[in-house]
Formats: sequence, structure tokens, C-alpha cells
Amino acid sequence: MTERTATLTIEGKPPIELPIYEGTLGQDVIDIGTLGGHDVFTFDPGFSATASCRSDITYIDGEKGILLHRGYPIEVLAEKSDYLETCYLLFEGRLPTAAQKTDFENTIRYHTMVNRSMEHFISGFRYDAHPMAMLCGLVGAMSSFYHDALDITDQQHRTISAHRLIAKMPTMAAMCHKHFIGQPYVYPDNTLSYSANFLRMMFATPCEEYVAHPSITKAMDRIFLLHADHEQNASTSTVRLAGSSGANPFACVAAGIAALWGPAHGGANEAVLSMLNEIGDESNILEYIKKAKDKDDPFRLMGFGHRVYKSHDPRATVMRESCNEVLAVLGLENDPLFRLAKKLEQIALEDDYFIAKKLYPNVDFYSGIILKALGIPEEMFTVIFATGRTVGWISHWNEMISNPYRIGRPRQLYTGADTRDFPPIEERT
Repeated sequence: MTERTATLTIEGKPPIELPIYEGTLGQDVIDIGTLGGHDVFTFDPGFSATASCRSDITYIDGEKGILLHRGYPIEVLAEKSDYLETCYLLFEGRLPTAAQKTDFENTIRYHTMVNRSMEHFISGFRYDAHPMAMLCGLVGAMSSFYHDALDITDQQHRTISAHRLIAKMPTMAAMCHKHFIGQPYVYPDNTLSYSANFLRMMFATPCEEYVAHPSITKAMDRIFLLHADHEQNASTSTVRLAGSSGANPFACVAAGIAALWGPAHGGANEAVLSMLNEIGDESNILEYIKKAKDKDDPFRLMGFGHRVYKSHDPRATVMRESCNEVLAVLGLENDPLFRLAKKLEQIALEDDYFIAKKLYPNVDFYSGIILKALGIPEEMFTVIFATGRTVGWISHWNEMISNPYRIGRPRQLYTGADTRDFPPIEERT
């Protein structure tokens, strides 16, 4: 294939030829890596127009509302697959055979327990510590407990670490919840599925067993699956950047958790519940719709629209189905909060303003409602997001480490002071 180039012309400098690369799908990219040699850099705050890597894991077309994992549409995976099979797909790059799927599930079951010392570690947190603070600390500390497979140049070590993270994350997430509410930890039950096991560790106690309804288990599995990966978002980019220094996978995922903790990233479904509580009643919806349309009003409809998706969030279509099913199973269709959410959804979907602005409900709108219906405290919402996203983080980390890479080192546009003289203290004003 003939190499295409773009020519950059800067006044007073010779033209600069830059290679153009074409991916399987999506926009072409201009390789600007040589610009430093011409004493010029690009300026792209937020990296919204910069490809930081090559990847064959996930593809998003925000204009068309498409999300593909290794080429498989998210709607297809949500209908025909489950979370652990999607984990295998993301990490290994292909769907497993029946035997491979069974082996993978058994491997994950084998790793669900955590080192007993981690129980003592988490007990050092205050009784009211935020679960995300605990999770970030626990995952970062894993390298001190599981240091037998930390050679990042060894693919077997990387795979073992990936399996440990995928398997132990629900256990640690549930431990954070139990510590937060002051209950004893519940150990994994490896006779259960991944999601049923997580729900049991969340809600069972030593004096009372918990058995999840199949529809609730399915909804939980879909929440994990729909959050498994989302291309080069802030937390995934953070994991890659940390990994580019050669840091161990547990430290890198802990960095991803820290990035996800930010309200602009992983806190959207919490914000949905806060918004619904602020609106308070169905009778107030039109007033708040009016506020949302006023650009001078600080109120925003949370859970509507998406930075990437400009038509609809394909994950939301799947999550909406699970949301309706869970509310029906729990008999909450007439609960005031959930009736308010459904009414708000209906109005926004039919309002010309929101249709024109393409502000459709996104995955966070429905996942927040489901988690609230299940009795999960809002402080745990982002922890559950992190649990599902772990496989995406570790898959991107593994992809980067498996190929030639350079340590990340963004440049800057310096706007500070020029060189200054240092005055004696008595001469300063």
C-alpha cells in the first residue's frame, strides 16, 4: 500500500512531511512523532484529537453509537455472552472454545480468595472510609502479597496477574462494602457464578444466607460486562501511562482506580441518584427540564448524553432492559424514585430540545437506578464500575507491554516567567 503523507507548512520553515496511518475502522491518524526534531509540538488539551497508541481491543464510533470488543458488538455480547467470557475475549483476543471457557472459569474460581493479611490491612482504615479509598489501597498493596509473578516481561506472569485481578476484585470490593457498613467479611463461594458470588459476598452475613434472584444476577453480570472496557478513556490511559514506566500491574490498576474515582469519570451514576433526589417528585420534572435547557443555570441532567456518543449509548439500550426487569422482580415499578426516573426518561426521549442535542439516557442513568434498587449504597457504585473495568485495564496494559513501547512523556506549552534574577530577601517587595 502506498504510504500517504500530510504536509505541515510553518512560516519560515521548510515543509514537514508527516506519515498518515489507516486503521481497520475509524479516522486516519497523522504521525506527529517527528515534530520535536523541527522545534515544534502540537497542542491538544485533553488529548481529544490525539491517538496515544495502537490497539486492537475496543472500537467506538460515537457518531453511529457503535461499541465493539475485538470486533463483536456490545449488544451481541450482552445477549449471547457473559462477563467472564467477555473477560477472556478482551484479554486473549478471541472467544474461547467450550473447553477454554470452562478452564478459564475454573482458574478464576481458584483465585477468588485473598491473602488473609489483606483482611488485617483493610481493618486499618477508619470505619467510615470511602470504599474507593480502600479499594485503591488494597489493589496497590497486592504487589506485596502476590510478588511471585511480577516479571512484566514474562507473558505467563502477566496472565497470572490478570487472572488474580479479575478473580479477587469482587472479593475485595465486597470487603470494602462490609468494612464500610461494619459487618464481617463473607468469603467467596466457588460453586456460584462470578456475579452471584459477588452479590452473596455483598449481602450475606454469617447468620443469614443470601441467594440472588436469577434476574438480579443477570443484571449484575450485565453491569460488569457493559463496563468491561471503553477504549482510551481517562482511567485506561492512566493505566497505560503508569505501565509505560515499567510499574507492576497492581500499581497500574490502582492508578486506574484513582482516575476512575473522579466525579467526571466514574461518578456519573452516583450523580444520577443525587439529581433524582434533588428533583424530588414527578411534579417538579418540567421545572428541572426548563432549568436544564437554560445555559445560564448550573443544573444539568446527569446520565444524559455522553462525551463520545453523539447519537445513543449502545450500552444504555441493553441496560434499560435489565433496569425494567429488576424493578419488576423487586416490585419497585411504583416506587416514587423509580417512577420519577422513568418519567424523566420518557420526557427527555420525547422532548425536541433533547432530541436535537442528542441527549439520550446513557449507561450511567440506568446502572445507577439498578444499583439503587438492589440496595447497594451510592458509595459503592464506582467500586462496582472498577470491578467490571478491571479486565479492560489489564488487557490494555498487557497489550502495551507485549509490544514495543516508550515511557509516556507529554510535552507542554509553557506560559510561565522567563529567566529571572534572584534578589536578596531584603530587596523583595
